[in-house]
Amino acid sequence: QVQLIESGGGLVQAGGSLRLSCTTSGSPFTTYATGWFRQALGKEREFVASISWSGYYTDYADSVKGRFTISKDKSDRKVYLQMDSLKPEDTAVYYCAADLATPLYPETQDSKYDIWGRGTQVTVSS
Repeated sequence: QVQLIESGGGLVQAGGSLRLSCTTSGSPFTTYATGWFRQALGKEREFVASISWSGYYTDYADSVKGRFTISKDKSDRKVYLQMDSLKPEDTAVYYCAADLATPLYPETQDSKYDIWGRGTQVTVSS
């Protein structure tokens, strides 16, 4: 059973940076893709970034391209989301999720993901 735990959220001023971590346990880490999604208050959950099981392929929402970077460290079973140049509109609960189907390219639709963490709050003040 794969389990995901997010950490690293907090309060930061606009223009600042945060690094979110998604720690995984259970199935071999290399066998599934991982995605980051976010949900702002009163809004639907949206895709942020994803990385393939190999770590070779990544995808980003247009709203975060050039500011966010997703990566994975197989040695410590973590997936990271480095968030730079943060904006107030990035404020949301951020979730990591695992796609157990292990596609070659990482998915962007939340319906493709099987296992979800509980989320970590990111608040960006103006």
